[in-house]
Amino acid sequence: MQELDTQRKAVGYTRCSTHEQAVSGLGLTAQAERIAAYCRLQNLTCTEIIVDPGVSGGKPLATRPGGQELLNAIRPRGIETIVTLKLDRMFRNAGDCLTTVEQWERRGVALHVIDLGGNAIDTTSAAGRFMLTVLAGAAEMERNLTRERTRSALAVKRANGQRIGTVPFCYDLAPDGRSLEPNAAEQSAVALIHTLRARRWTLEAIAEELTEHRIPTKTGRSTRWTHQAVRRILLRSC
Repeated sequence: MQELDTQRKAVGYTRCSTHEQAVSGLGLTAQAERIAAYCRLQNLTCTEIIVDPGVSGGKPLATRPGGQELLNAIRPRGIETIVTLKLDRMFRNAGDCLTTVEQWERRGVALHVIDLGGNAIDTTSAAGRFMLTVLAGAAEMERNLTRERTRSALAVKRANGQRIGTVPFCYDLAPDGRSLEPNAAEQSAVALIHTLRARRWTLEAIAEELTEHRIPTKTGRSTRWTHQAVRRILLRSC
């Protein structure tokens, strides 16, 4: 008799919003590792971890590139479980969360949120719906508070005449806190990127080359490059 496969198919979802996280891959890597470990612990077959790098949490799930891929993958692949680290990684607000999860429930798809203990939220029961509503509302409030703190911090910087926004690859922030000064090492890396691209290297191959040679990303916290980071540098000249 053939043994039945009792493992449920799962798809993971990760997202990061800041430019630095998208370039370094730190936020995405940490999320993916947590999801993979959780799936092994729960005897879930993780068929794929879908990534949305550099995407704002203010966008509805269905309008994100990775979000569209996730929604399109559920039915044809027989996915039964979706795993994410936190609710705010996946949903814009409480309304987006409740509407999407209700659609998944109709298809027999469960949502597991690791930072909430990883339990599937059973929206078929009154208690489950209440719990999901509370958690989604709390995540939305946290995002709004973060947005308010960011606006306040930017206002202080403007009042002090400091630079607003990220420092592009190739440059460092000058001691005056406003102007930029060239970064020789990063300019050499950009020259290498353009040289390899001129030789018809793919973005993925260039990213692998930079990673292999341990060339630091802008944050300096990682040497892991992504093809998205390479594309951004090619589109922007020093």
